[in-house]
Amino acid sequence: MIKTENLTKKFRSHTAVDSVSLQVEKGDIFGLVGPDGAGKTTLLRLIVGIVAPTSGSVSISGLDGGGEKSGQYLGYMPQRFSLYGDLTVMENINFFGRMYNLSSKTIRQRADEILELTNLSSFKSRFADNLSGGMKQKLALTCALISRPGLIILDEPTFGVDPESRKEFWKILYRLNGEGITILVSTSYMDEAELCRKVAFMSGGKLAAVDTTVNLKRNFPFKILELKAGLGDPEALAGLPGILDADLFGDRYHIRVADPASVRKVLEAFLAARKIDSFTLREVPASIEDIFVALAESEAV
Repeated sequence: MIKTENLTKKFRSHTAVDSVSLQVEKGDIFGLVGPDGAGKTTLLRLIVGIVAPTSGSVSISGLDGGGEKSGQYLGYMPQRFSLYGDLTVMENINFFGRMYNLSSKTIRQRADEILELTNLSSFKSRFADNLSGGMKQKLALTCALISRPGLIILDEPTFGVDPESRKEFWKILYRLNGEGITILVSTSYMDEAELCRKVAFMSGGKLAAVDTTVNLKRNFPFKILELKAGLGDPEALAGLPGILDADLFGDRYHIRVADPASVRKVLEAFLAARKIDSFTLREVPASIEDIFVALAESEAV
């Protein structure tokens, strides 16, 4: 479906994408995950054909050159809302439909189907500027789907959107995938990475890991201890023996260790010295966020 080989993009002295080779299979929900500045947007633009690579190659469903030659086969939704705020929902859809040389009748029929799916049917006459953030993203998705592509590429489609709208958006993506559409989506949200069947973690323009979420968790070489003790300080556990890393998520620390038993004793002694006797400490399965934090640190070294 999508294949890149040693794909590289340089902007003067900066290498935004560095020898990236990946493959997205037909029917995948493939997540491209990483921090801001990792190179995700540039990689997607290379795949779509918006920017030309410095070196390497892209093919989509066997068509060399990526999105540039794949025509109606793919739909692309950029990171920033790129539709026309002074046009209504339906006027935006008509504009994009005409760009694909679709007839008015075809646009109307397809728009009715997609707007029903995205719960925008009652907002056809509303100006795009007057839509909420989540509704704007749904409109952008509708325009990307108007050509009925077999592949959609979405660049951080839920960035800045409220949690409830994010859930609704992903329900739509799952339904589209169930109808046979392949999805490549970039995200900085780890809970969204959990929803992908396969993920690629990107850092510094390179791929640090590519696998299914199940395999990433199974092959994670460390253990995670979860501590809830009301300490509140993100750096409270720094420097304790045996602790490789400790991150504070809400009111709980996720502590990466190699030897849970020895670190448990260290933590119990640490808490006793501070006269903290009300705490919970347990081993938990590694989350995708735990894994990607570890990968990001290893790439930064």
